[in-house]
Amino acid sequence: MVEQVRIVEVGPRDGLQNEAAVLPVETRVVFIEKLIAAGLTTIEAGSFVSPRRVPQMADTAVVLKAFEGRRGVSLPVLVPNMTGLEAALAAGAREIAIFGSASESFSRKNINCSIAESFERFAPVVERARAEGVAVRGYVSCVLGCPYEGAVPLARVVDVAKRLFALGCYEVSLGDTIGVGAPNAARAMLRAVAECVPMKSLAVHFHDTKRQAVANIYACLEEGVRVIDSSAGGLGGCPYAPGASGNVATEDVVYLLDGLGFETGVDRAAIMEAARFACEALGKGGVPRRAP
Repeated sequence: MVEQVRIVEVGPRDGLQNEAAVLPVETRVVFIEKLIAAGLTTIEAGSFVSPRRVPQMADTAVVLKAFEGRRGVSLPVLVPNMTGLEAALAAGAREIAIFGSASESFSRKNINCSIAESFERFAPVVERARAEGVAVRGYVSCVLGCPYEGAVPLARVVDVAKRLFALGCYEVSLGDTIGVGAPNAARAMLRAVAECVPMKSLAVHFHDTKRQAVANIYACLEEGVRVIDSSAGGLGGCPYAPGASGNVATEDVVYLLDGLGFETGVDRAAIMEAARFACEALGKGGVPRRAP
């Protein structure tokens, strides 16, 4: 029996938020349409954060409205607090994401509070979302290193992931935010977290700063993970992680998974087309570095 791997496409949110160009709503909608046409069923549509801090994510409500009533695809949006949740609910969001960190310093830089304070903020958000029938996904950043603290204790990664799951997140994505992890470290991190959170409720999210993202994913697949975050064209990085490069490219992930015999439902040629479209819109020449 062929095993399935679900790819969570983060290009329209995590990808675009760290690009210099600010794409208009119409372009972001077309980008998402192309990703849907490629077979992706979970696509981050944007975030309800301050447009002053992240202008690339302005008008996410308008983006969501363009897909109102669309079946067969989930379009999660990132919300940092109750204000963001209220805006997401008003826009018709059916899934949200909350963003925690395993690094105290990164938590303060990214969401302006400590790890403990972040959970005080998350609790009412998750409670309200679930009461409204809205699914909640959790992120843990800096699981393999922090730009401000360096190495992050594994026990803290496990604790944050466990607390997000206990809070009510149906899935917890483990993020190597600055892309410094190597396969053995990635494997050990996932194995430790999986002792407290079911593997079926875990995802991995690798940035490709050291060109180790695909190798790290392979190691985590061997451990049993079956959900992978990626970004078409390798777009994005992190505005609060100096030196971090883009996310692992969706087309590279699909190539790996196809070669390993996994089923994704994603057409790599169509993903390449979506990546070309986004890169061209961003003024990057329109052709990702990956071969078709």
